[in-house]
Order: sequence, then structure tokens, then C-alpha cells
Amino acid sequence: MEAHNVTAPFNFSLPPGFGHRPTDRALSVILVIMLLFIMFSLGCTMEFSKIKAHFWKPKGLLIAMVAQYGIMPLAAFVLGKVFKLSNIEALAILICGCSPGGNLSNLFTLAVKGDMNLSIVMTTCSTFFALGMMPLLLYIYTKGIYDGDLKDKVPYAGIMVSLVMILIPCTIGIVLKSKWPKCVPYIIKGGMIMTFFLSVAVTVLSVMNVGNSIMFVMKPHLLATSSLMPFSGFLLGYILSALFRLNAQCRRTISMETGFQNIQLCSTILNVTFPPEVIGPLFFFPLLYMIFQLAEGFLFIAIFRCYEKLKPPKEKTNIIYKAAATQEAIPALANSTHKESAPLPQPSPPQKGLDSGQMAN
Repeated sequence: MEAHNVTAPFNFSLPPGFGHRPTDRALSVILVIMLLFIMFSLGCTMEFSKIKAHFWKPKGLLIAMVAQYGIMPLAAFVLGKVFKLSNIEALAILICGCSPGGNLSNLFTLAVKGDMNLSIVMTTCSTFFALGMMPLLLYIYTKGIYDGDLKDKVPYAGIMVSLVMILIPCTIGIVLKSKWPKCVPYIIKGGMIMTFFLSVAVTVLSVMNVGNSIMFVMKPHLLATSSLMPFSGFLLGYILSALFRLNAQCRRTISMETGFQNIQLCSTILNVTFPPEVIGPLFFFPLLYMIFQLAEGFLFIAIFRCYEKLKPPKEKTNIIYKAAATQEAIPALANSTHKESAPLPQPSPPQKGLDSGQMAN
């Protein structure tokens, strides 16, 4: 594939002062606060013993890592070939596919009743291994697409900051749960309410900051690619974990963790690597991808909730059946006991002088 000529400019310019306006700074601050609230609340759903179990028996964790670093980069590469994307388009999508992790997966794992301990462990490990895996994946998949060195563009400092922002609030939440478990429901509920309001603020500020610029990236082939990428992650992550016979809770967790990508990391790499006149409207591709992964994530939540209502879990069915059987058995048992307590009629002794034939008559 012919190397992309980075000097070929796009007829595109970002809004004036983009990235340095008050609304941009407010968005960055709110995103940090929201991340801290999310990880603190989710930490209250975790236990040290269960986290330790995932490390001592790392089958689920290893499968998840293979899914994250194997499925998504390959899916991005294949979709670029299928839709015959230009070099710069394929490069933007590959960078997105090589950016695993992200904290949205934790929220959606909670919504589909997945294994939160595995989810947080996966997010932490994928963020940590991104320090080495991202340069390697970018080196492998961008050969022939980009003639520069993307390995030097990986934001190592940003990855380490993300790792700290995951571990510290989660650890505080876990300790709080072990010390004061009665406070946990209130903390989780308050955290979810705060996350909702902060999400609304993030949405409003994002629309204000981006404006109509995202419409430049709304092309059919990019729309198809950005919709099929998260769907491939959700579906193939679930299938891979099912092939290795993980339980349903772990399957849903790995599905969410595979489909969701680290959009902030992808945007940072695009911003650091290419000037706006080179990357053009593809600077907003991560935002387009986020819209589709959110929409598909909510769709899977709705499907899961409907499935739960139509077909309740076997454990609940067994409990209801046993309870009903016990209630019906109590009166029957009482009646049988009453009957057994009554004296049985004794047969009268045979009269003297009567033979067996007379008795029969």
C-alpha cells in the first residue's frame, strides 16, 4: 500500500482557538471529575478477594486481553480494506482500534450485570499493557499506510495518569466497602446520579465545542466503519469467551470491554501526530465512534433487560417453585397427621362356634 503523503493538506480548519477555549477547559475538568466519581462508585462494588481470584486463576483475564489486543486492531484493519479507505482514513481507524480500555466499559458492564471485579481488572491491565502493546500494534498495522514513526507519538504520560485515576478511587471504594458496607448503596446511588448530571454537561459542552464540524466526517463509508467496529468487538468478545466456556457474567463483561475503546487516548494521538490540515475532519472520527459505541451499548443493555424479563434465571425459578410447593404441602401434611392421630377401628373378634364358611356368609 502506498505511503500517505503527510504534506497533502485537507481543505479543512478547526474552529478558532479549538482546544484552548473556556468551554474546552471546562469539558476537560468535568471529564476528570466524572471519571473519579465513576471509579469511586464502581470500586464500592468490588472485593479484594474476588480481584485476587482473577489473578490466581487468570483464564478470564487472559481471554479478555487477547480479545482487546487481538480483535479490535484486526477488525479496524479488515474494515479499512473492505471499504477501501484512503490511507489517512485507514490510519485514523487503526489508531482507534489500537486504543483499548476506556471507562465507559465499566459502566456498561454494571448495567448488564457483569463481573465488576473482572471489568476493573481488565481496564487496569489493558491500560498498563498499552504502554508496550500500543507501539507494537501501531508498528505492525500501519506499515505501508504511514511512513512516519507512530511509536513515538504514544502518550505515555497520559496513560500513566489514566492508570492512577483508575486505581486510586477504586482502592478507596473497595476499602470503604470493607469497613462501612452499610454506606455502599447510598454511595453508589449518589455516584450514579452525579455521573448522569455530569454526562449531560459533557454532552452539552461537546456539542458547543464541536458544533457542525462533525458533519464533515459523516460519510457513508466512515459511518459504516464506525458502526461495525464496536459491534464486532461486542459480538466477537462474547463468542471468544463462550468458546472457552466462561460463565455468562464473564461473557458479558468481556463483550463490553472489547467493544469499548479509549476515545480520549485515540484523540490525543491524532492531535499530537497530525496538524488539522493533514488529518482534516478525521480528527472527529473518535467522537463519531463514541456515538456508535454508546448507541450499540444501550441497545445491548435493552436486549439483556428484555431477556431477563422474558426468561428469569434458573435460580429464581427454583426458589419460587420450592416455596410454592412448601406452602401447598403444609395443609396436606397437617391433614395426614390429624388422620394418623385418630385411633384406627379394631376388628371385632370372631364368634365362637362359627366355622370359616359361616363367617364368610
